Amino acid sequence: MTRAIGHSAALLGLLCAVGGVVFLVTGLVRDRRDLIRASWTWVWGIVIAAVVGFGAMEFALLDHDFSLKYVADNGSRSTPLLYTIASAWSALEGSILLWVLVLAAYIAAVALRYRSRHSDPIFGWALVVMLVVAGFFFALLLGPADPFQAVKGTIPTDGPGPNPLLQNHPLMAFHPPILYAGYVGFTVPFAFAIASLVTGRVDEAWVLAMRRWTLVAFGLLSVGIILGAWWSYEVLGWGGFWAWDPVENASFLPWLTATAYLHSVLVQERRGMLRVWNLSLVTATFALTILGTFLTRSGVLDSVHSFTESGIGPLLLGFFAVIVVVVCGLLAWRGDALRSPGTIDSPVSREAAFLMNNLLFAAFAFVVLLGTVFPLIAEALNNSRLSVGRPYFDRMTGPIGLALLFFMAVAPALPWRKASKGVLRQRLIVPAWAGAFTLVVLVAFGVHSLGALLAFGLGAFAGAAALRQLVIAARASRRAGEPWWRGVSGRANGGMVVHIGVVVIAVGFAASMSFVERNEFRLRPGESASLRGHRVTYLGSDTIEYPNRTSVRASVRIDGDRVFRPALSTYPFATQAIGTPSVRGGLFDDVYLTLVAAPTSRGGTAVIGVVVTPLVNWLWAGGAIIAIGTGLALVPGRRRRPTEPSSAPVIAAAIAEPETPVPV
Repeated sequence: MTRAIGHSAALLGLLCAVGGVVFLVTGLVRDRRDLIRASWTWVWGIVIAAVVGFGAMEFALLDHDFSLKYVADNGSRSTPLLYTIASAWSALEGSILLWVLVLAAYIAAVALRYRSRHSDPIFGWALVVMLVVAGFFFALLLGPADPFQAVKGTIPTDGPGPNPLLQNHPLMAFHPPILYAGYVGFTVPFAFAIASLVTGRVDEAWVLAMRRWTLVAFGLLSVGIILGAWWSYEVLGWGGFWAWDPVENASFLPWLTATAYLHSVLVQERRGMLRVWNLSLVTATFALTILGTFLTRSGVLDSVHSFTESGIGPLLLGFFAVIVVVVCGLLAWRGDALRSPGTIDSPVSREAAFLMNNLLFAAFAFVVLLGTVFPLIAEALNNSRLSVGRPYFDRMTGPIGLALLFFMAVAPALPWRKASKGVLRQRLIVPAWAGAFTLVVLVAFGVHSLGALLAFGLGAFAGAAALRQLVIAARASRRAGEPWWRGVSGRANGGMVVHIGVVVIAVGFAASMSFVERNEFRLRPGESASLRGHRVTYLGSDTIEYPNRTSVRASVRIDGDRVFRPALSTYPFATQAIGTPSVRGGLFDDVYLTLVAAPTSRGGTAVIGVVVTPLVNWLWAGGAIIAIGTGLALVPGRRRRPTEPSSAPVIAAAIAEPETPVPV
């Protein structure tokens, strides 16, 4: 029964997507408004299909319906409830089902948001694009990514449960859905970008309409990436949080291009420039989500997150190729209309700094993409398996990251068109002193690593520049008789809060990478060891039986205070024990404990791994600050009179409510 419901839902979704495309295209080409209004029916059909299909899978997992192959491979009667629910996205087919559910939610949100403007061609063509994407993923559910396949042969009475690494921490229940919400969210700005090219309305209207949609997707993707790093830190047991794994890179690549787009779109709104660049960035962001899905779901690259090889790979790669060809064709078709009315008047201006910022982001994305796909290219050409490790990524991305920190401070401080020496001195003197003071203090405390010094100094420079702007905005709000927090809301000042979050992450990243210390100690009960000023005392071990695993826990006291319990767990269907770290977090450093080897007898020797990582908690704090900043950017800020006339808000009124920009 569940299998029939699931297949029927996928078929309904595909039929609604195809029907919606046919009706919308016919209505748009022939100016049949009745057909365009009928798009509501198709949209709600897709939503119902996605909800029913996902609900059927969850019901099958909770009901332990092992007649379904997906449940037999990923479900278990002994798996705790939270991880049973999360099993719905713990493997290939379920992850595509989650993608469809999230995409259906976005399609419904767009249809509701613009329900009074269905006759506008740009909305109609955008909805066509989103329905095409939905149809492709529903087709995958009916083909190579079918989650409702029946078990061949004897139906088992139990299953192995999800991968032990995916039932070892609660973040597994939250990280993938949030990441997908950001990932799939970029379908909306991509659809409107394509619609603007199809209709020839390539001015600033679609950019203004997509402002909040892009911010929402960016914020969710940012939080999803940080939660993924936190999950890696808390679960994998190596004491790190970012290994340049293919799945990490697959989510990081669209984040880079989306961040570049959010910066350069300001130039288009203000000066009408970088139109081709912005269209390319927003379409590249969506294309990279498809390419990333291919890399991590087809099995062509090894990853701790990747799933087994499947027929889904060629289809995803083909869909990616279609996107690239269509976008390039549309850009060539509308080439004359995309010419910018403005030019860069001076290299020392905000638009020039944003352009340089974009080039750096593009270079960053290229370096990460090359390092991710190079093993695949080498294997295809030479039939030899190669790997690109962390040294390549650290060496190539480090200088680009430092340059981005510099422009993060300088670009918002520069005026449009041209900057004078007096303005630069006034706006950058305090941040420059903050950076210099930070360097002096660090050198005085014995820090001599050039990379760390540059990261901390530029981080202080960029952070002080952002903080200065927020203080000015808050004071202006108070002088106007408004609450101070009103001054720090709006896109510009919310962006400064995001900048502070990025700076906090950059400093935490540099400190944790540069000054981490690790060691392993063989200890008997009562014995102690020290590392970077922290004393760990091994108290003994015990064995705990859980419904889904057996765990050997070591009790370790840190600095004579609390007791922490790293463990080694054995799962019924796992070939080796899975470690569970235990972490004492702190503002300035973490003490990270792992049980490397359990004692073979009562009172025997245990091998305890100890990692002391400075400022690693700043990464999670920075992610929270980015989320807050994104939320503030979504709130309309204080209004001002525009200093430069622009018709963009008037043009955009047909498809979006205009928002007056906030002073920088």
